[in-house]
Amino acid sequence: MNWEDVTETDLNSYMLDLERQNYAASSVCRNVASIHAFFRYLAKRGKISRDPSEELKPPKVEKKAPLILSVDEIDRLLSAPDQATVKGLRDKAMLELLYATGMRVSELISLRVPDVNMRLHYVICRDRAKERVIPFGSSAEHALKAYLKEGREAMSDGSDESAEYLFPNFKGSPMTRQGFWKVLKSYADAAGITTDITPHTLRHSFATHMLQNGADVRSLQEMMGHSDIATTQAYVNIGLAHMREVYNKAHPRK
Repeated sequence: MNWEDVTETDLNSYMLDLERQNYAASSVCRNVASIHAFFRYLAKRGKISRDPSEELKPPKVEKKAPLILSVDEIDRLLSAPDQATVKGLRDKAMLELLYATGMRVSELISLRVPDVNMRLHYVICRDRAKERVIPFGSSAEHALKAYLKEGREAMSDGSDESAEYLFPNFKGSPMTRQGFWKVLKSYADAAGITTDITPHTLRHSFATHMLQNGADVRSLQEMMGHSDIATTQAYVNIGLAHMREVYNKAHPRK
């Protein structure tokens, strides 16, 4: 095929064909990005004299609002672990700390024991080369104390690695993202939460609940480690949308 013969019409026809086949908008967007990259490469190598993809636009992808758990659902989820077991103590501490700080699950499972300051109630959270300090409250404190006193030693296999990480698995190795997802899913089922939650759901819920209870956006940005405050500001819109939904359901003269 002579790529010089490809026209804007050809590319637009291809996009229309993808839409007729009911490809998701996100899939069409990936196709558009690949086409742009391919023709830029051809132009750079001198294989074509003009780029037919310059005016090719991706479809708009509607962003779904993130799933937010209610405070009642959070309470049920955090109460689900059986604290009479070592696993339950660990899982309770993990869930409480995740919701208390809004950190990413990758940051949670990477925590070392010295990263948690129990006296001053803060955790040092590391995201690549950056680190930030996030406070936590009494609920997370109590769960962490119980875990460190009665469960942490039983999770260690005596190796340096298991002694280093705050939340190892039963093999003494650091917990994986998939491992934590399975833990979360089991407790969501036990708590009667029917929506398909992910570890990030607790992060979304933390941010939304903080704003609903008076936290300022700038402080929340620092706690969550957002480089752009617009990312944090989005949670304000989520909160407003939730309030509008509650209002429409409850007010007799809406």
